[in-house]
Amino acid sequence: MTEKLSILCVLNQRGKYRIIKEAVKEGESPEECLLRTAKIRENNPSLSWRARGILTLVREGKFTEYVFLFSAHGSDSMEKEKSANIVSWENAGEVLNKVAGEEEKICFRLLMDDGPFFSLKVILDRRNILQLASLNGKSLELFDILREDGSVSGIVRERGVAHLDGSLHPTSHIWIVRRNQKSGWDLLLQKRSLMKDSNPGCYDISSAGHVAAGDAYLPAALRELEEELGIRAEEKDLRLAGMRKAYFEDVFYGKPFRDYEISAVYIYDRPVDEENLILQESEVEAVKWMDFKECCREVKEGSMKNCIYMDELEIVGKYLDIWDMEGEGYDPKRWNGGKICR
Repeated sequence: MTEKLSILCVLNQRGKYRIIKEAVKEGESPEECLLRTAKIRENNPSLSWRARGILTLVREGKFTEYVFLFSAHGSDSMEKEKSANIVSWENAGEVLNKVAGEEEKICFRLLMDDGPFFSLKVILDRRNILQLASLNGKSLELFDILREDGSVSGIVRERGVAHLDGSLHPTSHIWIVRRNQKSGWDLLLQKRSLMKDSNPGCYDISSAGHVAAGDAYLPAALRELEEELGIRAEEKDLRLAGMRKAYFEDVFYGKPFRDYEISAVYIYDRPVDEENLILQESEVEAVKWMDFKECCREVKEGSMKNCIYMDELEIVGKYLDIWDMEGEGYDPKRWNGGKICR
């Protein structure tokens, strides 16, 4: 037998969790394995469970492993169990911190929801670094996780997991600007699609996106401009205004969302006709020009539904003031030289 079969079940007790993992014995079905394990470890032979999916786990240099995935709700008797050999119920963040494998973190995230049956494939290299994750045949986004100084840690994590546990990751932000006769500058704001997993329907940066694992800030910025707005820019068209580290936490669709990121903030001042932009429907609902000072006032007052932060507007504003005074003589060293802010 060249494949390894096992089961993984996430037990949910009023927002607290446990994970059951066990190898399937010869001649045993995954369901029989689950009930056997529940009887021994949880003292619950009649566990109420639901089959949720299957994980195809490919590790470089090892046999393929197939993991049958289940979810279950713990009973009151399980919650009251005080036996020392039973792991305590924990919140999602505590579970993620204890789960070592990135594949199990992804499984846990998916099993937290009451979604349909799914097929997950994960590929790890010899060092157990995540190389690929696909859900029902569609690739999931992977990020390089950063250290506090902005350097790459060597950990690669799936997007949903990174936003669940608040892992530090890189993003690129692009502010499209044009001259006006009022405050001096307009900003092009995008209205986020109602399908977004965070801040749906809010006005936001002109274009922004995550830096994929193995990528860099500037190529990611160029890609986001084209994907979200249909703008094909070149590297020379983007000017680095500064770097920003920020943490944001909220609840969307009943789930915690923790966004901890280091962002490269770019300025794009090439002519843009908003009527000719090609908007990515899954990301952007609409765009509009807004005077810079008016935008700052409405963000500060909260009179516009937005997810824009004043400290980032300050980075943009300071850059535009220097740009006015120095023109093409802008000195990037004055603004961190592309280094990570601490």
